[in-house]
Amino acid sequence: MPLTMHQASVPIMLQMFGSLTAIIDKAAAHCEARGIDPAVLVNYRLAPDMLPFKSQIQIMTDQAKGAVSRLAGVDIPSYADTETSFDDLKARIAKTADYVKSFKPEQIDGSEDREVVLKIGPTELKLTGRQYFLHFFLPNFYFHAATAHDILRHAGVQIGKRDFIGSI
Repeated sequence: MPLTMHQASVPIMLQMFGSLTAIIDKAAAHCEARGIDPAVLVNYRLAPDMLPFKSQIQIMTDQAKGAVSRLAGVDIPSYADTETSFDDLKARIAKTADYVKSFKPEQIDGSEDREVVLKIGPTELKLTGRQYFLHFFLPNFYFHAATAHDILRHAGVQIGKRDFIGSI
């Protein structure tokens, strides 16, 4: 049986949500053990012109809820970007995981040829579900997840590749 769009999308999102949640727990323990204000890491960035850790999580979750919504042909819920703590970020991840899990396979399967329209600034991209998922969603989702991981690793949190991959 061929791989379906639901099989290709939902499990990888949930795996990464689990990984990032565990990484956030390690970051919180790191801060506790070293007397670091957690807000420092929540707002930490690798370069002055890049978005901080919290934004990486916000964008990653936005990408995930956008992907399942677009593939299913439903409106994308809007989340306010108000997270200021590790607990807030974990709650956002959990909320997004619940949303992603709410989609039944039949809502997403068959979307590989469905038109997906993306508005990026004034530009409107028309893609098939397959193009959107493979060439837009996946690179963006993993970019922000990896950047979040790398920010915390650079800040001294003892995490590595196995933490990023998480449970399969």
